[in-house]
Amino acid sequence: MNEPVHKGRILHVVSNVSAYGTDSTHPTGLWLSELVHPYLAFEASGYEQVVMSPKGGTVPLEPRSLKFPTYDRDIKSWHNDPARMKLLEHSTAAAQINPHNFDAIFFTGGHAVMFDFPNNEVLHHITRSIYESGGVVAAVCHGYCGLVEVELSNGKPLVSGRSITGFSWMEEKLAGVAKLVPYNAQQRAEEQEARYSKSRIPFASYTQVDGRIVTGQNPGSAAATAHKTLEVLARQQAM
Repeated sequence: MNEPVHKGRILHVVSNVSAYGTDSTHPTGLWLSELVHPYLAFEASGYEQVVMSPKGGTVPLEPRSLKFPTYDRDIKSWHNDPARMKLLEHSTAAAQINPHNFDAIFFTGGHAVMFDFPNNEVLHHITRSIYESGGVVAAVCHGYCGLVEVELSNGKPLVSGRSITGFSWMEEKLAGVAKLVPYNAQQRAEEQEARYSKSRIPFASYTQVDGRIVTGQNPGSAAATAHKTLEVLARQQAM
């Protein structure tokens, strides 16, 4: 029997944070659909995948992601599958990753990432290495918090002058967490001179593609962001 042909490898980035800072009364974590929908899309397209977190090990889940409309059949199936959930119990630590083994990096969201994605030099190094090696950098929802502080080898911010999107400040307000988040992610992106844009309708699916940078605005954008990432990867492989 022939071995399956793998098109390449994709690195998912998830958070180790379980609460808004030191406020344990407000739990947070990975917004599960933002991993599952892309993971299944990449899997169906023949890509090998690794789930990585800054520290490795346990990945907490955002409780609201298990109730929100994005908790569909695929998410429920994953949540009830011990083998799938083991990926979130034993995530690979960022320090163990060789970026040259990957064709793309995909930053998931959930408010947790606002705390452990920025100011992380290991994540910055991995992202910069993948991008400068011709790979694809993608993020959905708050995942763009992992992009806005990345500097390329020439000292220029990765997102400077690039069209991107991510969870908007208006959506933070509508979600009722504007007073809990540690900063305004949209504002940070704009301060890095990113060309930020968003859907006219909050929480509607919306994506941006600028070269090898792919971003999605919110949880409802996860699948579309994954498919856009696959399109960019296909173009890269055809070159």
